[in-house]
Amino acid sequence: MPADSTDRYAVFGNPISHSRSPQIHTLFAEQTGQTLSYSAELAEVDDFEARVRDFANHNGKGLNITVPFKQQAWQLADHRSARAERAGAVNTLMVETDGRFFGDNTDGVGLVRDLTDNHHIELSGQRILIIGAGGAVRGVIEPILSEHPSELVIANRTVEKALQLAEDFSDLGNVSGGGFDQLEGRAFDVVINATSASLHGELPPLPDGLFNDNACAYDMMYAAEPTVFMRWASEHGAEQVFDGLGMLVEQAAESFRLWRGVQPQTRPVIDVIRNSLTS
Repeated sequence: MPADSTDRYAVFGNPISHSRSPQIHTLFAEQTGQTLSYSAELAEVDDFEARVRDFANHNGKGLNITVPFKQQAWQLADHRSARAERAGAVNTLMVETDGRFFGDNTDGVGLVRDLTDNHHIELSGQRILIIGAGGAVRGVIEPILSEHPSELVIANRTVEKALQLAEDFSDLGNVSGGGFDQLEGRAFDVVINATSASLHGELPPLPDGLFNDNACAYDMMYAAEPTVFMRWASEHGAEQVFDGLGMLVEQAAESFRLWRGVQPQTRPVIDVIRNSLTS
């Protein structure tokens, strides 16, 4: 197949050099027998839309979108999935045959699948805490609530953001928001760190006694070694502790399925990426 007719995909972000997406999607393509190319593209904040449209005009079929462009991608999309509509952010763009852009958000389904399918964590009927109230949280609330937890609490340093998020999704389930000081004396079955604090070796101000018996702690960040949040959780009563590498691969798999109509196997890819982190 001539190179200029190969279906092109990419991830747009800034910064982007750290992205694992090209490796992940290349592995998916090899596994499923798909012919495509996938690259990581550095975009400038004031040039994002022009870059996206230029990419689409040169056989671009789909894009993953990462920080800081997920809100811009939401605005650029001509129409969106229900989950992207609620999230107010798009991490996946698909170029349709008429040239219009369809926007989706696969972050939440990636998180839920990693927890439920890969780690066999039950979310239904559980008390769940999400730490943080940024864009990463907005993208995962609806998929988590669709699992019918008994309670979802959003805790954030800026209390108003947590309260607003809880209000925005209150029609979907039992969700509330507050500050870290309001966690004192409360315990949860699943605690998800959705802040980027781990990237800086920092820990949110969390109280002791946060974990119920058999509780799970999950950090959306990942690294070669357990994050500071994962280490803290292990030392403070969490029975199981996981990082977000599986979420990264699972959200990518959902994007790949949307683009190519085939569901890749994620476990072999998670293993390859995990081994590359430690080698």
